[in-house]
Amino acid sequence: MKKANRILFIIIFFSSIIAQENPFNKGVNLTGWFQANSPTEIHFTKYTKQDFENIKSLGADVIRLPINLHSMTLGSPGYELDPLFTRFLNEVIDWAEELEINLILDNHTFDPATSTDPNIGDVLIPVWESMAEHFKERSTYIYYEILNEPHGIGDAEWNAIQQNVIDAIRAIDSVHTIIVGPAGWNSYNNLKYMPEYEDDNLIYTFHFYDPFLFTHQGASWTDPSLVSLSGMPFPYNASNMPQLPNDLVGTWVAGAFNNYQNEGTIGKVRQLIDLAVAFKEERNVKIFCGEFGVYIPNSNNTDRILWYNIVRTYLEANEIAWTSWDYHGGFGLFEKNSSGLFNHDLNVHLLGALGFNVPPQTEFELKPDSTGFGIYSDFIEPGIAGNSYTNGVLNFYNNNSKEGDYCISWSNPSQYDAVRFQFTPIKDFTYLLDNNYNIGFWVKGDNPNIKFQIRFVDTKINDEDHPWRMSYDIDTFVALFNGQWQYVEIPLSDFYETGSWDNTWYSPQGLFDWGNVSSFEVVDEFGKLSQNEIFIDQIKVFDPTATGIEEEIIAKKFMLFQNYPNPFNPATKIKFTLPSVGDDYIRPLQTQLIVYDILGREVQTLVNEVKAPGSYEIRFNASRLSTGIYYYRLTYGTKSEIKQMMLIK
Repeated sequence: MKKANRILFIIIFFSSIIAQENPFNKGVNLTGWFQANSPTEIHFTKYTKQDFENIKSLGADVIRLPINLHSMTLGSPGYELDPLFTRFLNEVIDWAEELEINLILDNHTFDPATSTDPNIGDVLIPVWESMAEHFKERSTYIYYEILNEPHGIGDAEWNAIQQNVIDAIRAIDSVHTIIVGPAGWNSYNNLKYMPEYEDDNLIYTFHFYDPFLFTHQGASWTDPSLVSLSGMPFPYNASNMPQLPNDLVGTWVAGAFNNYQNEGTIGKVRQLIDLAVAFKEERNVKIFCGEFGVYIPNSNNTDRILWYNIVRTYLEANEIAWTSWDYHGGFGLFEKNSSGLFNHDLNVHLLGALGFNVPPQTEFELKPDSTGFGIYSDFIEPGIAGNSYTNGVLNFYNNNSKEGDYCISWSNPSQYDAVRFQFTPIKDFTYLLDNNYNIGFWVKGDNPNIKFQIRFVDTKINDEDHPWRMSYDIDTFVALFNGQWQYVEIPLSDFYETGSWDNTWYSPQGLFDWGNVSSFEVVDEFGKLSQNEIFIDQIKVFDPTATGIEEEIIAKKFMLFQNYPNPFNPATKIKFTLPSVGDDYIRPLQTQLIVYDILGREVQTLVNEVKAPGSYEIRFNASRLSTGIYYYRLTYGTKSEIKQMMLIK
């Protein structure tokens, strides 16, 4: 009998150990990707399967994916998942499953300035029912995290809501692990108030950012803002303490600052983590630290690395899995102010502090781009980050495309709003400029008053420098905006410098650097896009003389190109194409190409004859004309198009 009891005890003991083991150990939060206001704003190619492979090579076995989940649905009452969102997320899950890396679908519908609504269950339940229905057949590498950092809501109230969500998921999906967390911003202090949920397939989560004045110095989203706080040491060292900024005197920050000698110690960090350890041991549950990190801008890198090492090693010593906040971003794994390139910019000492593998790093060498590149074609191209700012409606996946599945649509922006494409890393355009490369794209609008600007912005390399702009104005002289797709092709050499905004305005000084270009932007510079919508597709920088490029881009449509060079003196070339078989016209038609002055007076007729479908190039010599702006109109049957050119002598 004693032997039987001993065997039973051993079985129970080892069963309890197994129950406490997490299915993953360590990883990162992949932020700033699915945290969008709608699926149409997701920059999907920001990360690829290669990034997942890179993360796994560090030794990570889990990725936490923050998702602005409620905005990824079709809204009330059913909160069905948006098909575009599921298209994207299905592909991400495919990568995770192929690479055998755990993926946490974190409901990060979260605003730190707004308390969690007591009626949040009315949204959470149908949202998670939709998620469970869609993903219930996926592998167990996938996890559901109900809600990130509920706050401003009572513990009992939140716990009851969370139980209802668990029940709703389990009515559909009994397989996938659910991650649950306490109120109070997923604080370790609130773990003890959580009930013993009636589900044996849960992981409990908490977040850790203590001491807060160290981890969040420089943060703008706190209340009050900590932007002015800098140089807080870790651990506390009286000789290294900064002065408390004047704007924080009289706030709660002053009290925490004065008590930092007690709160900013290694012992205190471990003491606070012990609260989560005690919960884990008393409840005999799986537990997971979903977020911890130190904001980069105002923190000392050496102190930051020490903090990560202290927190990570203590979590692991107590068998607590973790995902650091974050991969790229203000708390990330890359060097401060770097381009975030995996082979060049990783903070190797930080990786060591986190116990990650450290891949070889090489110095990044910026070389001139010599082949051209795409910027947008169905998706923002890899190596380019969508970094737009707009009050209007921006959709990177509009179905009304010129070619492929999608185009960009942009409606009702405010003046100076911009659709921005950030080059990562920056690009050297010198070869492209010297070899007469163009930028080309399709555009459509239905108001002849539409006018906007496209521009390249260079890199601010020091405090004396500014982000200078090279711009080109797009108006009815460049594209008709008659409700039909128009092709625009502009030589890089035709862009003109338009100054710089760097907290104040700087007029052009001829300092734009084509060797350090940081972004391409589409800008409502003139306030002419309000109450309007434009569509843009197939943006690329290319060599116009390359074999096949015209056929690829032109697609044999009626089209009048921008003259080249422009400005010119005294001669320039004008190219146009006339529709071929399969288009509206299949026979030769009367064709006219006429040049006008700014008053609308005819200056010269370049073409006036019947022409067959095809591509043509006409040379215009303006030796007898004076400096000024001129227009040229192409007419082919009932089709007509006008463009502007400038003669400078």
